[in-house]
Amino acid sequence: MIRKPSAGESDQLSWFKSSYSDTSNGNDCVEVATTPSTVHVRDSKNAQGPRFTVAPHAWTDFVTYAAGS
Repeated sequence: MIRKPSAGESDQLSWFKSSYSDTSNGNDCVEVATTPSTVHVRDSKNAQGPRFTVAPHAWTDFVTYAAGS
């Protein structure tokens, strides 16, 4: 995965999308921002909308599961 920073961020988190996000609409993706103790997730189409936060180990478990699907 290659990190691609999002433009126009208003907060201190550095958001990125996966380079694997390849649809006809480049905004159809989730974005992720990490800190040492949290992983933040949001919808790229609604950057100011709802977000959720998980512990890094939970995110790692999810990505591992999703990659196996």
